[in-house]
Amino acid sequence: MATDAHAAAEFYATRRGAVAARLLRARLGQLWPAVRGESVLGLGYSAPYLRLWREEAARTVALTPAQMGAARWPVGSANLSCTAEEDALPFPDLLFDRVVLIHGLEVADNARRLLREVWRVLKDDGRLLVVAPNRRGLWAHVESTPFGHGQPYSPGQIGRLLAASLFRVERRDCALFLPPTHLRVVLRSAPLWERGGRRLLPQFAGVTITEAVKDVYAAVPVRVVPRRRLVLADAG
Repeated sequence: MATDAHAAAEFYATRRGAVAARLLRARLGQLWPAVRGESVLGLGYSAPYLRLWREEAARTVALTPAQMGAARWPVGSANLSCTAEEDALPFPDLLFDRVVLIHGLEVADNARRLLREVWRVLKDDGRLLVVAPNRRGLWAHVESTPFGHGQPYSPGQIGRLLAASLFRVERRDCALFLPPTHLRVVLRSAPLWERGGRRLLPQFAGVTITEAVKDVYAAVPVRVVPRRRLVLADAG
């Protein structure tokens, strides 16, 4: 079952959603600490995370796939929010320096087509961050959060999917070890859960984070070497 933009917005308006967003933003900020002057595209439901780079980037665009519905961008921002079909992004080739895919891959109607569109609009030296629910994590099994909808992935599955879409994995990370609970006492101890989980049980993180770049050489067809014709002389 796919999530939608309205349900995701309601989740992030709760205390639990705010804590989850803060923990995940911390990891994303460490992976991409600086994007000054760059163009950043967020695919899926990305508004709670694009705020990391909104002031520094030259342009940030939040695009929600049509099946998720439209998502509003925060009031007072000069950046953009739009919706479109996941396999027909309304952007020219090689436009974005960075693409963040969150609450998008797991609910995609066709994940490979979505990633091929990302490949098209990403610059040749650009970078992609894929955030997806971890198959072994608790969050993937709780439907009251956006992480509990669609198809969860293991890190290996994401790597193979990216390779099939002409991307090369550069780094892997994880986040969200906090149990998906409403209990205030647990939410207040979120940093302890995060530090302990990363050290002791990284395989049970709530989400996997994969950074990838375009595998440009994989997209270049192998040059065909012309066959030399062997001429046999008639000895007679």
